[in-house]
Amino acid sequence: MIKNFRTYELAKAFYKECKQLKFKQPMKNQFERAILSILLNLAEGSGKRTSRDRKNFYTIAMGSLREVQAMLDLEDRKSELNKSEILGAHLYKLIQNPGGS
Repeated sequence: MIKNFRTYELAKAFYKECKQLKFKQPMKNQFERAILSILLNLAEGSGKRTSRDRKNFYTIAMGSLREVQAMLDLEDRKSELNKSEILGAHLYKLIQNPGGS
């Protein structure tokens, strides 16, 4: 299980907080897909056997985070944007060191 995966836990808390935000269409659907993509790519990546495969999924999660950050910026959601920076730092570390295999 991924209980002790700190970045996943941060992403889960961030997802739960952000899913309460209200956006108008079409941004609403895109935001929901991107915020969920962060969490799901972390989960899937953590189950991969090689560092290269893990890094690929963590990189996709970072791309989704950047998409979420752009939308938060457009909507002037500074509190959530600041929290996203912490998650971004964790993702960056994972990409730099996805674990040996």
